[in-house]
Amino acid sequence: MASKLQKLGLILTGLFAGVLISLNFSANADRSTMAPLPVEELRTFADVFNAIKQGYVEPVEDRKLINHAISGMLSGLDPHSAYLDADAFKELQEGTQGEFGGLGIEVGMEDGFVKVVSPIEDTPAFRAGIKAGDLIVKLDDTPVKGMTLADAVKRMRGKPNTGITLTIMRKGESKPIVVSITREIIKVQSVRSKVVEPGFGYVRVAQFQENTAASVVDHLDRLFKEGELKGLVLDLRNDPGGLLHGAVGVAAAFLPTNELVVSTDGRTPDAKREYRATPDDYLRGRREDFIRRLPPQARELPMVVLVNGGSASASEIVAGALQDHKRATVMGTQTFGKGSVQTILPLNNNSAIKLTTARYYTPGGRSIQAKGIEPDIVVEESENGSARRVREADLLGHLGEERQAGADSATGEGGGADGQAAAEPAQPFELGGEDDYQLSRAIELLKGLQIVQNKD
Repeated sequence: MASKLQKLGLILTGLFAGVLISLNFSANADRSTMAPLPVEELRTFADVFNAIKQGYVEPVEDRKLINHAISGMLSGLDPHSAYLDADAFKELQEGTQGEFGGLGIEVGMEDGFVKVVSPIEDTPAFRAGIKAGDLIVKLDDTPVKGMTLADAVKRMRGKPNTGITLTIMRKGESKPIVVSITREIIKVQSVRSKVVEPGFGYVRVAQFQENTAASVVDHLDRLFKEGELKGLVLDLRNDPGGLLHGAVGVAAAFLPTNELVVSTDGRTPDAKREYRATPDDYLRGRREDFIRRLPPQARELPMVVLVNGGSASASEIVAGALQDHKRATVMGTQTFGKGSVQTILPLNNNSAIKLTTARYYTPGGRSIQAKGIEPDIVVEESENGSARRVREADLLGHLGEERQAGADSATGEGGGADGQAAAEPAQPFELGGEDDYQLSRAIELLKGLQIVQNKD
């Protein structure tokens, strides 16, 4: 028995070494600098592995056990690191292209349940009334407790016109809420625009996808062709983020060439980077520099950026960059605070890991993580206040604001600008619609700026 365990321990030690090598961390390219493997801990792992193989009530495949072990290693680090099996990895790649089959919600994991970060506009989940902060506790008749996030996402996605029933717990509700939803092909239109009133344009970015920055330029071009613009509102509310180069490209549309957009800082040399408003940082292999199509007035036009507690990650990068360079006035409520970098590291079996490797910092050196972007002008979602939203600092196991803070430490930034409950519940409204209170305040500010400029 002892010899079998020793042999198994050696096999698993070799397996873990192989996994580390396959990730191809640039910082570990020189094997002499690789941290020593924890042999004693791996022997404990081998003991547990063998106990399961020998005594669990039903036979379990080796692959399933190893996959669960990898998933547990990653999910225990922070809410955003995860193991992606082949299906989940494929779905992630499809999602960045803007089309996939499913419900239309951005989700994370908390205390064993799926937590809704944000429903995506004009999707089945959005229309069914799913809200940020909802805890999904059951998928059809299957409890979520014990599932990995990848397993839960896989169950929620599926063929169009097929149904699924979600059982959710919502703060303030004493009983579970049961919602039946029909899956659709989710085509996320990442950018839309309109002229709010003569002279004032509106551009909404719902998510940062592969072609979002180029699409923003196209929308700006159309707005300028419709007539002279005196001001512009860039709406990043409820934008859960997306691709980093998309955020750099959107910021580059409004900043002078070569201005710093965001920097990252982590433990490895390649995690310490600066991203600037240059083609090398926003094109990522594209041949045409779409910024050249941009009307030159776009970089001088008075701007307001609208944000709220649903503005996360890439949207916080754009808002922070335009705020630090004093290119725009940021208005709304404090953002989500998701300021960590997730690197997708493909493995050799068509799976991948999503690993938190760095933190984001604004051009002025401010950390976004667990803090978010504080608006220059706080404007609630309605005259009655704003709905309470879940933020990064509310997630269990979130990274602290700075590297020195422990991975499970709180930062004290929990509530934020709209963290207090409204005197009366904020009523749902269409972003960019006629009853959009924050948009109306943004247009009033732009009109005031125009009056001041005309006087000068």
